[in-house]
Amino acid sequence: MAKVNLTIDGQSVDVEEGTNLIEAARQIGVEVPHYCYHPGLKIDGNCRMCLVDIEKSPKPQIACNTKVAPGMVVHTQTDKVKKMRASVMEFLLINHPLDCPTCDQAGECRLQDYYMKYDRIPSRFEETKVHKDKMIDLGSSVMLDQERCIACTRCIRFCRDVAGQDELALANRGDHVTITTFPGKKLSNPYAGNVVDICPVGALTSDEFRFKKRVWYLKRTPSVCTGCSRGCNIEVHHEGNKIYRLIPRYNPNVNQYWMCDEGRHGYHFVNDNRVLRAQIIKNGAMQEVSFAEAAAYLASQLKTMNSSEIATISHAGETNEVLKAFDEFSKNVLKTDLRYYSRNEVKNPSSDTILRTADKNPNQAYINDLKLKPVSEIKNAQAALVLNGLSEADFEILKKKNIPILAIFAANVGDALPHASVVCPIPTFAEQDGHLTNVNAVVQKISQAFAPRGESRLVGEWLDAITLALGMSAKKAEAVSVF
Repeated sequence: MAKVNLTIDGQSVDVEEGTNLIEAARQIGVEVPHYCYHPGLKIDGNCRMCLVDIEKSPKPQIACNTKVAPGMVVHTQTDKVKKMRASVMEFLLINHPLDCPTCDQAGECRLQDYYMKYDRIPSRFEETKVHKDKMIDLGSSVMLDQERCIACTRCIRFCRDVAGQDELALANRGDHVTITTFPGKKLSNPYAGNVVDICPVGALTSDEFRFKKRVWYLKRTPSVCTGCSRGCNIEVHHEGNKIYRLIPRYNPNVNQYWMCDEGRHGYHFVNDNRVLRAQIIKNGAMQEVSFAEAAAYLASQLKTMNSSEIATISHAGETNEVLKAFDEFSKNVLKTDLRYYSRNEVKNPSSDTILRTADKNPNQAYINDLKLKPVSEIKNAQAALVLNGLSEADFEILKKKNIPILAIFAANVGDALPHASVVCPIPTFAEQDGHLTNVNAVVQKISQAFAPRGESRLVGEWLDAITLALGMSAKKAEAVSVF
């Protein structure tokens, strides 16, 4: 695309033809404040916060809906521009309640941020503020505080233009205007949680996150959603080895700015129902033991068996590194060709043409690369080593074929655990580095947000310890060394 040269605040910049002034300024580190503009939505131009001066233009222009032109000279920091921004802020804050001490948007609220940058003057409003309804359940875990809304309409445009469902609208006029659903209807589209992310002022908040944690206590780790094979890019927001929320991270090739609610709310398995210590069968019952004792016990069991009759069952939810390490262990240490995989199977899986895929496994693509077979093809195995659980159908297949589970490497408690001789706790996706290959063969990095819970060990550490206990040499287990 052709380049256009213009000048912004005295700096010459070349940008692609068709770029608006907010994005052009962003490329040279100049922030033009805005509320209603969002790069993933159609332009509305209603908040007027992005007004800038353009030489030879008779009056200020909104930067969001003004495209760059050759030779254009733009000023974003003149006294007139600053006065206009202060006036817009004063207008927006006339009826806005002082909810900051209790509002969950505190710490990431543009009203707060822009007030400190562009306003900082006492209110001249002496009349009674307009009071509106608070804590309205819109549906899909989205809560509305009408008083905080500045009617930027980002949420309306998202539902209509991105989610494809016209569920929100403005009602009333003037200072009584408010966001609302249609009478008798609820917000119910499968991407509704994104309206919380894009609300600039805290009018829309997540019922799941409200009052759980102040945002400035949260650490943010880039990662990838494991809810389906799309692999939407996300940020994991966590504190004290606990996830409080997932939000989408921009990737133009995978998910743009968005993620579905299924993935957004699908992190609770990291916080709850975890396997925290190794267990082995001792005196007819499962007992907790140390990492070393469990590895030695499993190795002693393997020594008594014909390794070629031991099946290994990988899982389409694990990383490329873990899958490769487990597969190499199967081939080089156990020397078995009985290599299979299991996967998450969901009845009537959700899918659409936006982001959601029917395959609820984040890494089926790498399983396919390894040419593993489904458990339904398992035949002559005498025992199985299972990585990260079994689907209900695969568990039934093992039971029908009377194939005992020698060991299971698991992060969460599941139906198969009581049937294993050894249970080896492993980390979730949030507790390790690695890569996942999505449905379109895009390989994406996940990063460790916090240390593994309890005495969970990386799968590579377990496999190295077992290999050494079998009297063989093992390479050091590094998450990225095997991929």
